[in-house]
Amino acid sequence: MNWEDLRHFLALAEGGSLSAAARMLGVEHSTVARRVATLERDLGTRLVDRLPRSVLLTEAGRRVADLGAGVSEGVARVVRGVDALEDSLAGSVTVSAPPSLAGWVIAKALADLRQRHPQLVVTLLGDVDRADLDRRRADIALRLSRPEQPDLVARKVGELVFRFYGEPDFALREDAREAHWPIIGYEETTAHYPQWRWLEPRLAGRPVVFRSNDLTAHAVAARAGMGVALLPRFMGEEAGLVVLASQDIPPSRDIWMVVHDDLRSVPRVRLVMDELAQIVRDV
Repeated sequence: MNWEDLRHFLALAEGGSLSAAARMLGVEHSTVARRVATLERDLGTRLVDRLPRSVLLTEAGRRVADLGAGVSEGVARVVRGVDALEDSLAGSVTVSAPPSLAGWVIAKALADLRQRHPQLVVTLLGDVDRADLDRRRADIALRLSRPEQPDLVARKVGELVFRFYGEPDFALREDAREAHWPIIGYEETTAHYPQWRWLEPRLAGRPVVFRSNDLTAHAVAARAGMGVALLPRFMGEEAGLVVLASQDIPPSRDIWMVVHDDLRSVPRVRLVMDELAQIVRDV
């Protein structure tokens, strides 16, 4: 049995479809299909039932996925152990961060790090879901909640400050009074976000004129004059919006940096951690 075939199957089992597994692994979906078919042939059993847009694991597939998860984590531990012996600043480091923070803040700020260390390559993942550090999909993660896994080291590195924003001439509009603000809101898949849970009971009859699960869409809609958006401070400023005074001050969210204990002493990982801490300290 080929480890790469098993790795592709485990991604398929987790993602639930060929396209999802391909995105996770950075390959074509045909590669995933070919690898899984090879694994099925080597094991002499069918692992998945193929549907038009997804796959269902067979009983054998569920068993292999359960056993294979431990193998995958073991391989990742071996890789981390070897990396911990390296003392070079050259190589790659993968960082996972919330999409808005990755795209609006971190990507731009990493240009200076690249100039100072041209042999260092940073891969930046804008993840809505938490990147799997155990399976080495990321070396460092920035998260908006503190992890509870005992093998992860976490420290608070900043705060995500939220304010109400509108387009530059919003104060001249008829609906500029806070009681009349048209609100740009979250849709159901992101209704659990703390900032929306805080805002929802304070709407007090104000209309929600637009919904999106993407904060960038919130900023663009506000800039187009659609309404008032509750945004991170860095995004409101970058989008050319103005802060709107409110009787309520939105709560901030803590930014946590997370890394495996056996990776934080690797020089290139340590370097990127220190750089990220500086980048997000004042967002």
